[in-house]
Amino acid sequence: MSAVLSTPNTAAAKPQRSEGVWAASWRRMRADKVGMVCMTIVGLFLLLVIASGAGLVAKDWQKEVGVANAPPTFMGPAPAEAMGTIATPKGPNVDLSDIDPLAPRYQEWEERAKQFKTEEVVKAETLPLGGDRLGRDVLAKVIKGAEVSIMVGVLAAVVATIIGTVLGAISGFFGGKVGDFLEWLYNVFTAIPGILLIFAFAVIFGRGVLSVVMILGLAGWPGIYRLIRAEFMKHSVREYVRSAEAIGASKTSRMFKHILPNVSHVALVQLSLHVVAFIKSEVILSYLGLGVGVDQVSWGTMLSESQSELILGYWWQLAAVTGFMAIFVTAFALFTDALRDALDPKLRGLE
Repeated sequence: MSAVLSTPNTAAAKPQRSEGVWAASWRRMRADKVGMVCMTIVGLFLLLVIASGAGLVAKDWQKEVGVANAPPTFMGPAPAEAMGTIATPKGPNVDLSDIDPLAPRYQEWEERAKQFKTEEVVKAETLPLGGDRLGRDVLAKVIKGAEVSIMVGVLAAVVATIIGTVLGAISGFFGGKVGDFLEWLYNVFTAIPGILLIFAFAVIFGRGVLSVVMILGLAGWPGIYRLIRAEFMKHSVREYVRSAEAIGASKTSRMFKHILPNVSHVALVQLSLHVVAFIKSEVILSYLGLGVGVDQVSWGTMLSESQSELILGYWWQLAAVTGFMAIFVTAFALFTDALRDALDPKLRGLE
């Protein structure tokens, strides 16, 4: 019998790279249908905020387009009901052109007046979410208010998260005198009641959108700092960080390239909670006259206005602003929970 000799496969095997942290997190995120739906809703709200800021929508929110406290309606009245006639000095068998040179224009003016009044009334009464006490479109107001409130909530939460994360990382990783100083600073901020701290910053920064962002951001970082510091203290002594140190990774690299991705889910949860809390805080500040300017509108100012309207039975402005707030806050919270699950190293280890 002749033996069949097989030649070994000498083709070099292609090296396979392990999936990165962010690639694995995005794969897990795409598998979460609820998270993707909520991310889409949050993205639509952010696009609405950008469009409002660019003047593409709700730019005429201050314009009085209807009667005061007009109820929600999608169709205006019929033109025959909306139009009136202008009086013309006509009489039987009288040729007014001999005594009034403007008489030939009366019919033209009457037709123009009818058309103008029809357009104004239809525009005034077609308000899907009704009108406020000044006759302004509630839909335009709630969109413009979303621009201010969401921008304040998100930016203030980002500021607080960045401050708390950076200070917590430094304190938890380095410790020593640096950690002691940051702990003293943390204790000073937490010793002051939160509402008094916000009022103190409000006196310093004044009113306005950017002022509210700075007020809430500077007042909201201590809670994030405490959690991030504890996480960095725990992770800084683990094997993967020691291994990175052994191969020559710098302290900055170990802090923000190795440890931070593994504790980012904590920061994201705090970001979500602070966005919701800061939107509510903006409501309180605007209600007390310490929030946005009088020439601006936010969900807080709309809620303040709707209190007096609700007593009179005008519920649509309150329903509009609470509906928009509920959709955004719920979607944002669920989206952040899904993102936290995608980034959680414990869940990644179960794959």
